[in-house]
Amino acid sequence: MSSVVDCQDVSFSYGEQPAVSDVSLTVDQGDFLGLIGPNGSGKTTLLHLMLGLLSPDEGSVELFGQPVDDFDQGNRIGYVSQQATSRGGTMPVTVRECVRMGRFAHAGHSRLSADDEAIAEEALETVGITDLAEQRVNELSGGQRQRAYIARALASEADLLALDEPTVGVDAESRDAFYQLLESLNDDGIAIILIEHDIGVVTDRADRIACINTELYHHGDTESFVESDALSEAYGATGTVVHHHH
Repeated sequence: MSSVVDCQDVSFSYGEQPAVSDVSLTVDQGDFLGLIGPNGSGKTTLLHLMLGLLSPDEGSVELFGQPVDDFDQGNRIGYVSQQATSRGGTMPVTVRECVRMGRFAHAGHSRLSADDEAIAEEALETVGITDLAEQRVNELSGGQRQRAYIARALASEADLLALDEPTVGVDAESRDAFYQLLESLNDDGIAIILIEHDIGVVTDRADRIACINTELYHHGDTESFVESDALSEAYGATGTVVHHHH
């Protein structure tokens, strides 16, 4: 199975402050990786390194087998940041227009073809927001906005979805439906990297866990994480009870 992300001995500091120290991990096709750790543990920094949004001070990162600095197939990655859902967005476009943007990389300088339009419409349908297609993105709720951005990633035919605390400010019912959508997309073969502060949600949904607090305390299947001491080691006394229903 070929790797989607491959980090080897990666370190990164903000000035004198280490954020990520000597982390090695891989994400393979079809993985659903939960990335967890206490506040300020380097989770978002590690995700940014994995996606090429930051360059490591030491070590190397590959995306789909290419050095991250040389990777130029951005349409293969769908990234939904915390800000995208929690701050309301300022995008003065409709949901349909937002999702159609996912096809621009494929169309190049040409107009979108009928096939492009069909793929965008199918993405709207897959995430269940066809009825919102003519609403403006900045008028949506947090949960609806997440779905719009995921639909845009699906329209681009992304092979990797990366989500940074995507359910901040989203009600419990919408959260459950959202995670069912992620599981369905993962079942279809899309690799997922999820940062989520609710450890119970991660252990219920993800099949692999990376637990970080600057250093990597665990990287492996969810079962071995639940049975390990990684949670207490990374979180200290603040570790939360783990629910696990796999």
